[in-house]
Amino acid sequence: MSTPNPYAAPRAPVSDADAAPRNFIPTGRAVPAARGWNWIAEGFELFRRQPGPWIALAVIGFLIFVGLALVPVIGSLASMVLATVFAAGVLIGCREEDAGRPLLISHLFAGFRERFGTLVSIGLIYLGITLAVALVAGLVSGAGMWTLLSDGADAAAIAGAGLTLLLALLVMMALMLPVFMAMWFAPALAVFHEQGPAEAMKSSFIACLRNIMPFLFYSVIVLLLAIAASIPLGLGWLVLGPTLAGSLYAGYRDIFFD
Repeated sequence: MSTPNPYAAPRAPVSDADAAPRNFIPTGRAVPAARGWNWIAEGFELFRRQPGPWIALAVIGFLIFVGLALVPVIGSLASMVLATVFAAGVLIGCREEDAGRPLLISHLFAGFRERFGTLVSIGLIYLGITLAVALVAGLVSGAGMWTLLSDGADAAAIAGAGLTLLLALLVMMALMLPVFMAMWFAPALAVFHEQGPAEAMKSSFIACLRNIMPFLFYSVIVLLLAIAASIPLGLGWLVLGPTLAGSLYAGYRDIFFD
């Protein structure tokens, strides 16, 4: 039997991912398309290890955002800003679980203790861009809405108005896609690597742009899983929600480390 080399570098256990020597890539790297499925599988593995805390986090998070939605205007705006803060907290919980430590309910609020100002700034940028995009879409669809509400509109005018509204929806989706790309990894980059709001959003956008095919594959699978999770009174989201949170962490680890 061979004798271990006492001068060799220590090898970290697989569960302690934070101790493993991996090189951080600030703007991410391109990965194969099939990795889109692996992110989901790895996210489910995180859920499977500690399903109880994950379900509790999902329920508490859902109730928080429902409560915010009940507050007119301010609640909806606050939820858009604070979503980044809560996402960072969940990602911190994923990191702790990935390192072999327990997932705690308090992890949901960890973003309020770590890099709170940066995370709120990202949320405010997201809010501002979303409102600007909504304004553009509203200007595009304004004439169409007026036509639809007019009593004397004929069939041709109504059809044209419908096309205008469809165009407005497509414009909004096209403008929001880069925003979603900039937001996807921004909380992880801000809280784990202390990147500023603009830097984190730029790095996230570049990383997503480099991985269009994995994200396309990921999106198709998530859509199918979302349909299946919604069938039994939405109870499947108690599993799918945590799985998607874990998949976000898995994607971040996969793309931003070699």
